[in-house]
Amino acid sequence: MANPRALDKRRKSIRNIKKITRTMELIATARFKKAMDRASAATAYTDRITQVVGDLANAGLEVTHPLLEEHAEQKSGALLVLTANRGLCGGYNGNVIRMGTKRRKEMLEEIPQVAMDVSGKRGISGFKFREIEMNEQFLQFDDQPAYEEVERIANVYLQRYIAGELDRLDVVYTQFHTIARQTAVVETLLPLGTLDGTPDEKSGDAKQSESVYEFEPSAESILEEVVPTSFKVKLFKCFLDAAVSEQIARMVAMKSATENANEMIKSLSMTYNRARQSKITGEIMEVIGGVEALEG
Repeated sequence: MANPRALDKRRKSIRNIKKITRTMELIATARFKKAMDRASAATAYTDRITQVVGDLANAGLEVTHPLLEEHAEQKSGALLVLTANRGLCGGYNGNVIRMGTKRRKEMLEEIPQVAMDVSGKRGISGFKFREIEMNEQFLQFDDQPAYEEVERIANVYLQRYIAGELDRLDVVYTQFHTIARQTAVVETLLPLGTLDGTPDEKSGDAKQSESVYEFEPSAESILEEVVPTSFKVKLFKCFLDAAVSEQIARMVAMKSATENANEMIKSLSMTYNRARQSKITGEIMEVIGGVEALEG
């Protein structure tokens, strides 16, 4: 027979865990809303830069820039993996780590040297466990990554690519689509590829024959600023998407944990009541047995 006291102690323990998971769910929800607002603003900014590049292309320019050109021979590559500093977020970190490991193997088949850069304590510990050597480790990013921090990392990649020290940059992160859908993806950010002829996908408008803007001092000088900024914004968007997806994953995981705690408390309460009732019945039977013995 189950011990009612032990069951009650376990039930109280689960209730305490439920309070923690419920609190973490609420915190993740609040952080998710803030992170989503920042990601939405960055998306609007990225779209605007794309429109500006389209206008540059419509101005009849030959759009050329070192960041747009693929190196003839690829000798050195970099793989940046974005994970979280904390756990308790379901399969968020595991999915990214597995995809990063797979992508690294694929890149090594094409490029002799691949440097592994990892953001987040969970990713760092995960690749250490897999005995994969890491080049750079970033721990300063949380649910609100700062653009200045990302820009410093982006500038290093830009300088290395222009100098010919880096031939390719892939980023593994969790892309935010909707609240119900986030997927671990790989994007090649360097080289950027061609940027001309980018019609507005939402409106479906084709490329105009001439630009509606006048560029001062010149479209070429603006292009020198727009192309590196485009890379920086894309990298920043990866960090923002990863932050939003992390909070959603934690919110869902903590909600599931809270619901499971409720089910366990309900099940333990039923078992506790049966055990208590059985114990009381046994004690009554012992009293009755004792009375009958005295009367006999």
